[in-house]
Amino acid sequence: QVQLVESGGGLVRAGDSLRLSCATSERAFSSYAMGWFRQAPGKEREFVATITWNGGRTSYADSVKGRFTISRDNAKKTMYLQMNSLKREDTAIYYCAASYRVILALNADEYDHWGQGTQVTVSS
Repeated sequence: QVQLVESGGGLVRAGDSLRLSCATSERAFSSYAMGWFRQAPGKEREFVATITWNGGRTSYADSVKGRFTISRDNAKKTMYLQMNSLKREDTAIYYCAASYRVILALNADEYDHWGQGTQVTVSS
């Protein structure tokens, strides 16, 4: 079972920045497409961003485009989500996920492994 561990969440003010990390000890990390999803209270889990195995392609939800940046360091077996200009509506639990089935995975059902999540709270 692939274990993914998110970190970096916290309580920040609107306009601030945070960087989330997703780390694993999985040897095949560099073979996986990776992604970030989030779930706000009372809402369904939604796609945030995804990145191919080598970082060559990325895709973002419209709501975060231009503010968030997804990246990965295969040598460190870690993926990141740099979040700038945070808004109250970014408040959610953020989950990282790994897919070995597709090259660029935008849908939750394309992912095979999930982390436990990290809370991000943005106050006004």
